[in-house]
Amino acid sequence: MKSLSISFCAGACLLFCTSFQPAGKWVNLLDKNMSRWDKYLSFKHTDGDGGKIPKDAQGNDIKAIGYNKDTAHVFSVVMENGQPVLRISGEIYGCVFTKQDFANYRLKLKIRWGKNKFVPRLHDYMDSGVLYNSQGPAGVDYWHSWMLGQEFQVGEGTMGDYWPIASSHIDIRSTKRRDTTTYIFDPKGEKHDYGGYCQAIADYETKGPGAWTELELIVFGDKALHIVNGHVAMALSNSRYKDGDVIKPLTHGKIQLQSESAEVYYKDIQIQQITALPAQYEAYFK
Repeated sequence: MKSLSISFCAGACLLFCTSFQPAGKWVNLLDKNMSRWDKYLSFKHTDGDGGKIPKDAQGNDIKAIGYNKDTAHVFSVVMENGQPVLRISGEIYGCVFTKQDFANYRLKLKIRWGKNKFVPRLHDYMDSGVLYNSQGPAGVDYWHSWMLGQEFQVGEGTMGDYWPIASSHIDIRSTKRRDTTTYIFDPKGEKHDYGGYCQAIADYETKGPGAWTELELIVFGDKALHIVNGHVAMALSNSRYKDGDVIKPLTHGKIQLQSESAEVYYKDIQIQQITALPAQYEAYFK
């Protein structure tokens, strides 16, 4: 990316990948063959490993499973009422990620929890995530399982929270929760630089066994909105990442869906290219 030719190719690729559909048209991203997605699997993390790469009996690092080698069927499509539903078993850390790079879009999808949990989150809340503006190789994060990007948290009671992945940063208006170190999204709060966790303004998740929660992610330029069941859970801006000592914009990329020790289902995954931030959300960024 340091040479003119590489920059030109990257720009051409971005133009091609993000202009495959006209603005305003909703496109389904999930079919029974997962034809728009690739897979990455890292490890079965163990209790107490703290995200470190597991070691074999000789004390050597175990190699990650890698790309498109899902013999354990962590990712599969089941048909429900004639519609494809993505099942993620959660047994091994990793992700499915779009083959295409996206910028300036609305993403809608629905999520429900399965029944199974695995080590090392056997006694924690069920967890997954929608990662956006994802770039580069997988395995660069704390858990050695995902690509650089921004996270729209998908978790029991934590829908719409923010986590950075690898060296990403973003700005969020927030206030500190009393007597804690946690910050919560507050549209009237001061803008803070986040290279760490921020909590959504409220819990809008649909409760109950088998219940679906509708998520919407809006990305336009360096801005993003995390929307849960029609409620704005968080507004974020100035998406960027650190490349050594250099700060670079992080405004486009692939979409990842995490496998993180919990069985989860996704359906109705649709994307729409946009040419402007929807007017009803502009006030969040003034």
